[in-house]
Amino acid sequence: MRLRPGALLPALCLGAAVPLLWYAAWQRSRGNELDMYQSQFLELRQRLLYAEKENKKRSHELSSALDEIKHVVAKRMNLTNHTDDTRWKMLNLTRKLPMHLTNMYYYLPHLREYEDAIFPDIIFGRQRTGVSLVMGIPTVKREKQDYLINTLHSLLYELSEEQKNDCVIIIFVAEVNAQYVNRVAESVKTSFSTEIQSGVLEVISPPASYYPDLSNLKKTLGDSEDRVRWRTKQNLDYSFLMLYAQPKGTFYLQLEDDIIAKPGYIQSIKDFAAKQSQEWMILEFSQLGFIGKLFKSEDLPLIVDFFLMFYKDKPIDWLMDHLLWVKVCNPEKDAIHCEKEKAKLRIRAKPSLFQHVGIYSSLAGKIQNLKDKDFGQSVLHKAHNNPPAKVDTSLRIYQQYTLEKVYKGKDWFWASAPVAGDYISFTFLNPLKVEKSGNMEHPGDKLFNTTVEVLPADEMLRKELVDNGGKFNYPATKDGYLTIGAFENGIAEGSVDQSIGKIQAIRLLVNSDSPVWAIISEVLIKASEN
Repeated sequence: MRLRPGALLPALCLGAAVPLLWYAAWQRSRGNELDMYQSQFLELRQRLLYAEKENKKRSHELSSALDEIKHVVAKRMNLTNHTDDTRWKMLNLTRKLPMHLTNMYYYLPHLREYEDAIFPDIIFGRQRTGVSLVMGIPTVKREKQDYLINTLHSLLYELSEEQKNDCVIIIFVAEVNAQYVNRVAESVKTSFSTEIQSGVLEVISPPASYYPDLSNLKKTLGDSEDRVRWRTKQNLDYSFLMLYAQPKGTFYLQLEDDIIAKPGYIQSIKDFAAKQSQEWMILEFSQLGFIGKLFKSEDLPLIVDFFLMFYKDKPIDWLMDHLLWVKVCNPEKDAIHCEKEKAKLRIRAKPSLFQHVGIYSSLAGKIQNLKDKDFGQSVLHKAHNNPPAKVDTSLRIYQQYTLEKVYKGKDWFWASAPVAGDYISFTFLNPLKVEKSGNMEHPGDKLFNTTVEVLPADEMLRKELVDNGGKFNYPATKDGYLTIGAFENGIAEGSVDQSIGKIQAIRLLVNSDSPVWAIISEVLIKASEN
């Protein structure tokens, strides 16, 4: 006797018809089960599709409701009295970031609870769009020294009106302390009110809810906990700034808040970009870190997506290099081939257009003396044939940028932030008649509330000045100097009345504490031929 499928025991097979009927019943039962499972699977699939559709619908409804709320809030704010010039001009409540937000929410899941966290908290400026070049400058609070105002002066120095109308500089104050953000914004407004009003400058800051919990990050690369937290936040800062800047212009230039730029840098960037015959992803105008990196705005969403994917793992410049590796490197070929392929996407311009000048890092306790060797120095100072003199200063000089070098036209002078009473003096080895003194060619130089004074060589005249005060229509100091001029917008010039006679010394006297470092690019002492 053969056992058929479904037959439990041979003894049950009493006749030919019985096992056949039982087998047929079993097959029907099996078929019903398959039909039931298939039906349940199809039903589950339909439910998932419906749930996805409903989710998109609800998301759209919530987004529309949120936009309406923002519109009402913005309208009410516009109706409120905002005559105080120190208040922010506008809240950017309706701008959408140019990225698939689902990706952003995936990498930063805490944002699902804070929808507004992807919008800048504050905007100070005109929200300019449609420009050729957008420059992004993240800035954070430093323990000892701020460089932002100097950086902005350098970037805006000698820009033509046409260039100013075709660019925007975004200062991203990457802090959540409202008092500090307000202080930075007011400092920018005080120094650059015209540029803010015209739309060249914008100031934004992130909402506190943008940042995830950074207290329990995994330590990698041998970095300390503080350094891991610092670089992780920095990656998030760059990402936020790039996404905000992306729809504003054709190209995006990444900068930092402690740099100086060469005059004519915008035209140099445009000329270099126009020469490129191949597809590129980054044009580098500085060899340091993430300074002077030019991107096509259309590429920024992809780049930020990659940054956010690995924001906890490595510094921003390393991530950028890894992105290039992913795009063009073949794992089956050697490192030399990989570097050649990456060089096709990342093209270096020489000489560099930007120099890093900061000493104190935004990472507490870190001193950094990074300098771009390809930057050169020729444009930073202007040489003049000044008369022989002994130079002296009470300022603390930074590195090799001495007063002797700027006086001889070999380099520029750079010193830490002056305080009231600090001085710079030039004492001539042989007294001479001076026609004028100054630094006419460099309004980027920084000496705030500083007077230009001359010391007559005639001792009897000096005594008379000390005893009786000013003469020759110049106010006199208690030690016999005559005040002939002052620094205004970085330029100091003084004409010397020839009736004073020969001059023994020229002194620059600081009358109040300065918020920035002292920079002098040019010293001109023009002696009279008479």
